[in-house]
Amino acid sequence: MTVLARVNGINHPRLGLAISKRNIRQASDRNRIKRLVRESFRRNKADLAGLDFVVMARTAAIQADHETLFRSLQKHWAHLVKQCKPSWSPSSNSTDT
Repeated sequence: MTVLARVNGINHPRLGLAISKRNIRQASDRNRIKRLVRESFRRNKADLAGLDFVVMARTAAIQADHETLFRSLQKHWAHLVKQCKPSWSPSSNSTDT
């Protein structure tokens, strides 16, 4: 999977899914992946505040089991939060000069 993140400047995270029919042919496979991504996002929502995410699935995601996908997403969430959080902090949004 590919996960992109960007600071959104609000107090809650948002999730976008780009699971294309071109990469994952069967609707049941696309739905399974979307369901797993949403569940992982819900479980980590508190740690992801202030960021927007877009998850794009690759063809190899079809063969991955649930645990592998969850571990992969967990690593993506942690890495992106670590990477994006220094550029955004609650004090950076204040209007104090």
